[in-house]
Amino acid sequence: MAAPTGIESSLLIVALCLFSALLVLEKRRPLYQFSGKGLKTSFSTNTSAFLVNNVIMNVLSVSSLLLVAGRYSHYGLLGGVADGPLKWAASFILFDFVVYVWHYCGHKYEGLWRFHKIHHSDKSFHVTTGLRFHVFDQLLEVAVKCVCAVVIGVDAHVVVVCEVVRMLFVLFHHANIAIPGEKWLSYVIITPSLHRTHHSTRRSEHDSNYGIVLAFWDILFGTRKVLTPKSIGLDLIEAQNFVQLFSLAFLTERRFARVLHLLPRKR
Repeated sequence: MAAPTGIESSLLIVALCLFSALLVLEKRRPLYQFSGKGLKTSFSTNTSAFLVNNVIMNVLSVSSLLLVAGRYSHYGLLGGVADGPLKWAASFILFDFVVYVWHYCGHKYEGLWRFHKIHHSDKSFHVTTGLRFHVFDQLLEVAVKCVCAVVIGVDAHVVVVCEVVRMLFVLFHHANIAIPGEKWLSYVIITPSLHRTHHSTRRSEHDSNYGIVLAFWDILFGTRKVLTPKSIGLDLIEAQNFVQLFSLAFLTERRFARVLHLLPRKR
């Protein structure tokens, strides 16, 4: 895959600016109050997970997977469609549907949930929760996206743009803020209130609102729920650092408690 174009670089800068702006808004006008100690632990754990995951992803050359997708995209469904706004829009919509289905599978299949539950284990809900993922969850998602990019026929540069837009929305709908007109906006895109329901402690509530960008998929397939969860996170032991967070995917809560004293802990 070629180096990012000016548009893609600009989107990355926008993502960084959005992240910073949401942090400021959360601090000045938080929608919900979380305990100071818990919020601090959540913030440090989430950001360390993001940094470590990105190092691993770069070492494993995720960009080379996108290169494969770009090289063979002409064999896909949209391979014969002339490059332009129509193809870009179709690619974005289909790619967003792929992410919706993958997210749904991450909740329905235990082998995938063991990794995805790491994201849901945060007992706070704020913008850095959007950085809290297990590296295996991310690697599997990248592999699925690359296969689907080839099948659909999404060009490599469009894949990059789709991913950056997705990242913007992940940061946005994890923000602990109120959005004016959110009730109506939530019928078009995934908003913080919809995704807050998705992070409910109750499984009957968090098995909903799987969309990342477009709200249409949840409406179409009946997975949309609008409610205010009583609590956020899962009934798991709260990870104090990245090592403990990584281990949660491979241990039951009881086993995790037994080995907790062997893992490094924050002082």
